[in-house]
Amino acid sequence: MKILVIGGGGREHALVWKIAQSPLVTKLYCAPGNPGTAALAENLPIAVDQLDKLLAFAYENKIDLTVVGPEQPLSLGITDLFEAHGLKVFGPSQKAAFIEGSKAFSKDLMQKYNVPTAAYGVFTDQAEAEEFINRTGAPIVVKADGLAAGKGVIIARTCEEAIVAVRDMLSGNAFGSAGSRVVIEEFLTGEEASFLVITDGKNVIPLASAQDHKAVFDGDLGPNTGGMGAYSPAPVVTSAIHEKAMQQVILPTVAGMAAEGRAYRGVLYAGLMVKDGEVKTLEFNARFGDPECQPLLMRMKSDIVPVLLAVANGDLADTKIEWHDKAAVCVVMASEGYPGDYRKGDVIQGLEQVAELDDVYVFHAGTAAKADECVTSGGRVLGVTALGTTVKEAIDNAYRGVARITWPGAQFRSDIGRKALDRD
Repeated sequence: MKILVIGGGGREHALVWKIAQSPLVTKLYCAPGNPGTAALAENLPIAVDQLDKLLAFAYENKIDLTVVGPEQPLSLGITDLFEAHGLKVFGPSQKAAFIEGSKAFSKDLMQKYNVPTAAYGVFTDQAEAEEFINRTGAPIVVKADGLAAGKGVIIARTCEEAIVAVRDMLSGNAFGSAGSRVVIEEFLTGEEASFLVITDGKNVIPLASAQDHKAVFDGDLGPNTGGMGAYSPAPVVTSAIHEKAMQQVILPTVAGMAAEGRAYRGVLYAGLMVKDGEVKTLEFNARFGDPECQPLLMRMKSDIVPVLLAVANGDLADTKIEWHDKAAVCVVMASEGYPGDYRKGDVIQGLEQVAELDDVYVFHAGTAAKADECVTSGGRVLGVTALGTTVKEAIDNAYRGVARITWPGAQFRSDIGRKALDRD
């Protein structure tokens, strides 16, 4: 089989790494890819939003399956475009990807189908938004309605902070068109978990549990990012919580999307808040989480290609996924200043030394090749991911890898996975 992976981040490197292990694969491409994917696949100089160029390549090269990593091409309708030309795609349609493309749509869907979530309001008018904030009180959460690369969520500790956030979005163009409408919702307390499933629109297979770390600094302090690390399994997802997530969140959402004429095929990611044995839904994403994808795929024992194909063919009924018993931890190494302004072009040292470690793999995210060197090119640069017989061992292995990698100003959290240890 010839497979094309679309994207160039850590998630896509992980997908390429896992797909490359399948005996079914004869040729693997990644567009645009990165220096990490280049070691496993042929990188293509095509951006994720160049749908016509991606289609032309896939059609002319008789690609058997295209796997879409990031949300942008899904929201632009790449799945619909490819399928209209007889090409198989793993990823939801444009109408289905709207569950991530619009937080207002997602919240309204949850309300309609009784999926537990925070109380909320949707606004385009500044005065109405301010009135809602003052009536609800703080802390309170302000979200840009559209896609904002994981950064469009502001947790405001005071009403004044929330009002400033709304003004920045509605009037200040802080997130462009993504912030032309805002969702304001009650602040939920508890422990977050990432609950991912694969579905063909009818059948649903849950993936292993995981937990992301959104805030940039230790102790969940500082602004939200695309994710500073993740681990799997997540002890907060007990068997009882797993059952509630499936019965109260995932299955009603999949059925609701079908009822709305938006049948969902692909990975559905529910961000959950767990408290006192109950779950509430923070958000939905229409693709693998990044960095959750990295530890999840390192733990996946099964060949991933038949699973992806079954979804693309709309028939998951007879598919099973096996998992390794080991735990996995991903620590994101980021550029100084991220998630704000950051420098690019710094030479990354130590990748060869990490490659010598057992059970540790470095997934590239924001890197570029310059002459014979690997340099930084993004905010989140690398995802150092490791296996261990326990979460503690996986944490130790991951940070052993982190300690070998340097570039000027490199930053990372030192507490990835600590919540799992605190539960022991």
